Amino acid sequence: MDVVELLKAALFGLVEGVTEWLPISSTGHLLLLDQFVSLDVSPEFWDLFLVVVQLGAILAVCVLFFRQLNPFASSKGAEGRRQTWALWGKIVLACIPAAVIGIPLDDWMEEHLSGPFTIAIALIAYGVAFIVVEGVRERRAHEIALRSQRAKHLRMVAQSQSSAELADVEARIQTMEELDTKTAFGIGCFQVLSLVPGTSRSGSTILGGLLLGTSRTVAAEFTFYLAIPVMFGASLLRVVKYALEGFSPTSGELSILLVGCVVAFVVSILAVKFLLAFVRRHDFKPFGWYRIALGIVVIVYFALLAS
Repeated sequence: MDVVELLKAALFGLVEGVTEWLPISSTGHLLLLDQFVSLDVSPEFWDLFLVVVQLGAILAVCVLFFRQLNPFASSKGAEGRRQTWALWGKIVLACIPAAVIGIPLDDWMEEHLSGPFTIAIALIAYGVAFIVVEGVRERRAHEIALRSQRAKHLRMVAQSQSSAELADVEARIQTMEELDTKTAFGIGCFQVLSLVPGTSRSGSTILGGLLLGTSRTVAAEFTFYLAIPVMFGASLLRVVKYALEGFSPTSGELSILLVGCVVAFVVSILAVKFLLAFVRRHDFKPFGWYRIALGIVVIVYFALLAS
């Protein structure tokens, strides 16, 4: 197997590991990277690789949150197990909209909405959305802090914390236990938006969580949990689809997939830890500005390429 192809696979795994969890669109970045660093593989395998490489990223979440998601953990009592099963119920419920709408539209979306300009528009649109939503949350939090009957305490909070932190103080849902089924389902509805390449699955669900009243930490963590059934399911569907069509990857292509998954796994562990630490003290505006800048670069680049 060509070492250069394995290095390319490692690069794709690196990009997948970083962008899957940050709200900046992993599929969009992978499709854009393919414009400059293409893998020497069949078109069928490339389509398979784009989805299955996510398994490396999702395994990282399974490892990092194993205790939280394991209802059989010996350290949990009856109440802990009950809460874990309740959490899985919310996860499954939130996956229903994407499954109902996404499965029948998957091939159509891939065929008609995977172009660079669609990706660029989605990057910019949701970048603006993040900046606007965060700005509204922060202004509202300051107004509440100054008007509340608890004004003395909240003024101290307003003075001692950044706008980003204050907005989270005023969030309706502060912990995963406080996340009700209605809000979980609402976040799942936002996940449907990620069917459009460039939107970002994590970006759409995090944005949905913020709009529905969760703190940034709850929105990010629930996004990680939602990814488990969604990404495992998407990978399984893609594998079954190509198996039924008689497609069989070569040994070299399987090596590429393995390298991509392993690198995505390692990088994802770092990316998830980074995001959770970041959102405790900062808002998502930097990601919004990044999306806008990248979207503009994409439009300019492909416009020049077409001229």
